Amino acid sequence: MKMSSIYQINKGINKPIEFNGLHGQYIAYLAAGLVLLLISFALLYILGAPLILVMPLILGLGGGLFFVVTGLSKRFGVHGLSKFMSKRGLPVYVKFSSRRVFTGLKQMGEERERVRGRLGSSRKGAGYDRD
Repeated sequence: MKMSSIYQINKGINKPIEFNGLHGQYIAYLAAGLVLLLISFALLYILGAPLILVMPLILGLGGGLFFVVTGLSKRFGVHGLSKFMSKRGLPVYVKFSSRRVFTGLKQMGEERERVRGRLGSSRKGAGYDRD
């Protein structure tokens, strides 16, 4: 009978890393949380806190960390959490007090077309003329 167990990290071509149901960055979140729990356990133990209080606290926080991270991984998937956080940062509406922002856009577009007209002959066929 083999004493050690081998965990496989499933990763195909162009697929994110998955380990026991955790996708991508959630593995790093769990690892960072476990390192912080280890450091906090060591500090509490060195400071002389009773072990009967420290162990249940660290085990409870570790279990909570595991359930929160796996819940986030299942809810949002590989890139869903970053998309969710970036969407929260978008404003509901944008309020302008003057039209100067929009009148300047036309002038910038004309300047851009003029510069593109000068450089356009050397860049044709290279994919630079797409907009």
